Amino acid sequence: MTPRLPHRVIVAALSIALVAMPALAHKLREKGVAVTVADSSLTVTPTRDWNRLGQSPGKHAETWTLDGEQLDDVTFYAGIAPGEPLVKERSKKRDPLPKFTATTQIVEIPELLEGTYRTYKSIGAFTLVSTDPVKFLGHDGVLFTYDYTDEDLLTRRGEARATIVDGKLYMITFDAPRLYYFDRFLGDARALSGSATL
Repeated sequence: MTPRLPHRVIVAALSIALVAMPALAHKLREKGVAVTVADSSLTVTPTRDWNRLGQSPGKHAETWTLDGEQLDDVTFYAGIAPGEPLVKERSKKRDPLPKFTATTQIVEIPELLEGTYRTYKSIGAFTLVSTDPVKFLGHDGVLFTYDYTDEDLLTRRGEARATIVDGKLYMITFDAPRLYYFDRFLGDARALSGSATL
């Protein structure tokens, strides 16, 4: 018969494994503590605790979640310069991503996100639900909502705020399954994006 390891030994081994894999570990973002995001000067102050995912989708992007990335995620795109995609390209030759350009207009930002999602998330269906002008980071911006079907055939809804400051793109998106989770966490996501400053 194989001897069983004591519970404390298993817990200790798991703790060591988590420390050894910092790139995969989440990092707590505490309620009321201002923090810069996406390796930029963009700062947010959460109104509740969030988890920052250990792996960033891009050089100037960072993702937070409350209950896990499959259930809800807020992604910050901060200081995207002309010529850059929103997220890191997997293959520039086979799956090139659309780029933000010096001539991109605010009204074209939803299309930039759609093109990115279609390639990066391998989705087919994407519908822009609404688009409205909004002040974001003290500048003219756009607020838009969208629906898309992910590769698991789950319909997700998103809401994004975006603007261009000094020629660079700043955007915060919130995505969650359309049924239940989107409405459940929308207030928290709006409070987070509403706290954003440069």
